[in-house]
Formats: sequence, structure tokens, C-alpha cells
Amino acid sequence: MAGHSKWAQIKHKKARVDAQRGKIFNKLIREITVAARMGGGDPEFNPRLRLAIERAKEHNMPWENIEKAIKRGTGELEGVKYESVTYEGYAPGGVALLIKALTDNKNRTVSEVRHVLSKHGGNLAGAGSVMWQFQEKGVIYLEKEGLDEDEVLEAAIEAGAEDVKVQADTYEVWTDPKEFYSVKQAFEQKGFKIAQAELTLIPQNTVPLDKKDAEKVLKLIEALEELDDVQAVYANFDVPEEVLQALASTS
Repeated sequence: MAGHSKWAQIKHKKARVDAQRGKIFNKLIREITVAARMGGGDPEFNPRLRLAIERAKEHNMPWENIEKAIKRGTGELEGVKYESVTYEGYAPGGVALLIKALTDNKNRTVSEVRHVLSKHGGNLAGAGSVMWQFQEKGVIYLEKEGLDEDEVLEAAIEAGAEDVKVQADTYEVWTDPKEFYSVKQAFEQKGFKIAQAELTLIPQNTVPLDKKDAEKVLKLIEALEELDDVQAVYANFDVPEEVLQALASTS
């Protein structure tokens, strides 16, 4: 699973740097706005909004920006109406892609997505051709340093997590999406330092890539993520961790 879990953490750390340049704020504001519109403006009763606010704070977004985005979502302030769209496609090497976007113009967004895919050797696929290969999961990442494996396992079982995967420098706690917030809260209450937590899509099978194809696929994914409307890209590639680290250092 190096393709998913390790690259997710590399992107997370990169996003912290990007946030300093304001690149990620627009995406976070869209997510907050849509979450507030769909589930109300109180994060105590809107888990999606709560997670979006946590991410925004993590990237040092000013509270004023967060508050305005919530008010746009609830209709207290005027703003653009975004809708969620998901595109399915393939990258070089037969890697399956799910591309989630929030847009106010679906024609523009699909055109931009198609252009990026074509430019980098990928293509759009028909509805349903890729979605079945992914399953929604909650994943909580804990830094391994200073943590005892048995302690993590015990806490995970007690909280109702599905599984714990031990990686090179992290513990990955996997949960059912419905239990994600309660498990996360249980770890926080026990004093565990959470490096990252997200609701994500996990591939049911993976496509192994060599370094050459991995470079092509990661360039495609990064180009898609640079699009303003694209919120997240999920893929089922599997690449050795050392290759991912080497490619990340040159991106």
C-alpha cells in the first residue's frame, strides 16, 4: 500500500508548504462552504464541517476566512454555489483514478480535467468503470516515535477501529467511515498525537509501477491537483517507498 498511504503523507506535508503560499486556501474554503451548506454551520453537529475546519486550522487559515466560508454556505453571506462532481479515468500503466471536484461550472471543470489527462497520457473513463475499485475508509496517522505498538493496538480495539497497519514511521489506524470521528476523538482524549486524519478512498487492488511509470503517474496527479476545482485525486498505484521519497524530493 505504499502507493496510497505513503504518498498521502508526502502530499500532506507538501500541502503545509503550499499553504504558506496560499495555494490550498481556495480548496479549503470551498470544502467548508459546501460542508456548511449540506449539513449546517455548527461543526458540533456537522462532522464534515468539523473536519474541514480542522484542516483549515492545520494550514493556519485565519478564523475570519473560515467564518466567512461557513456563512456563505449557510446563506448568511452571498457567494458562489459549488456542487460536487466525481470523474473517473486512467493514468499511464493502467492506474485507475478517481477525481473529486467542487465546481460552479461543470463544463469548464470537465474540460480542464480532460486536458490534463490527455497531456499526461491519461484519459477519462465511463461512469462506474473505476468507482467500484475503491472503498471509503477513515485513516488516522500516528507518528511511531515514542509510541508503543501494543498501546496503539489496545487503544484502537477499545475505540472500535477496524485495523492498525504498522508502516516505517507511522501507525495507520483504519476505521469504518461512520466510526471515524468517534475513533479519532478517542485517540485525542487518550493524549495520542495525531499527525494526520482523513476520510479517504482506499483501492481494493493495486497496480505495481516501476520508477519511470511512477514518475508519469505522479506528475499527472500533481497536475490534476493544481486545478482550482479539484479537491482530491485517488489512485490505485503501488510504488516502493524509497521510489516515492526520491520522486517527492525532486517535485
